[in-house]
Amino acid sequence: MKNSKFIIEKMSKLIEQGLISSKDLTEELMSILKSKRDEVIFRMKITSKDEFEILSKRVENLEKKLEQIKNRKKIKIKRARKS
Repeated sequence: MKNSKFIIEKMSKLIEQGLISSKDLTEELMSILKSKRDEVIFRMKITSKDEFEILSKRVENLEKKLEQIKNRKKIKIKRARKS
């Protein structure tokens, strides 16, 4: 009976260590893949999602300012006197 408990305890410890090492292995693999992905993105000079959103907002603001300038010019042309 003692031998079977001893064997079961040893087997359970081995299984625990195996699960822990497999989790560590998957985490390490995921971190390696993420770093490779970031490296490829950096090489291709692709912007991230956050950067893209910021840039698109800046472009929208610039387009609004451009429209305002165009509208000011139209108003000035309408007010001009004809000679």
